[in-house]
Amino acid sequence: MTDKDITNDYLNGLNASMKGYAGYISDANNQALRQTLVNLRNGDEARQKKVYDYALQKGHYQPPQVASQQEIQQVKSELTSDQ
Repeated sequence: MTDKDITNDYLNGLNASMKGYAGYISDANNQALRQTLVNLRNGDEARQKKVYDYALQKGHYQPPQVASQQEIQQVKSELTSDQ
């Protein structure tokens, strides 16, 4: 495996983990368990940011094109229009 493969695999695992924690946190009825899950998720978020920065620096990841202000405003309007 290449450095790029390992980095991307690790990023994918962290992203999946954080999605899983979101579901577990919302279902947790016990406050101590909920806080433990939040702490675990926060740790994964910190690791994900470090690995993302590394992948970006090494050229292993190309982020999507930045949205224009018009696109941002359109999405914002669509999300708030139903409220």
